[in-house]
Amino acid sequence: MSAAEVALMGAHAAYWSGLIERGVAIVFGPVFDPSGVWGLAIVDVADEKAAARLTDDDPVIRSANGFGYDIYPMPQAVLRTSAPP
Repeated sequence: MSAAEVALMGAHAAYWSGLIERGVAIVFGPVFDPSGVWGLAIVDVADEKAAARLTDDDPVIRSANGFGYDIYPMPQAVLRTSAPP
């Protein structure tokens, strides 16, 4: 990555870390897909419009460098209730 890309990714990580601290994001991080690295975030928001506002405010989107998001609702989730053995 170029220095500008490193700085942009740092701003992106800081943005999502702030959403974690505020309790909006539950988890986020890179996915090392062999066809190309991409990221995943799970957020706790009221609807798709709220999710879109989060992504619109991400520094990588505001940079207009060709980054994008796909938003998919998750109507329910099953959570682990204890640590694995």
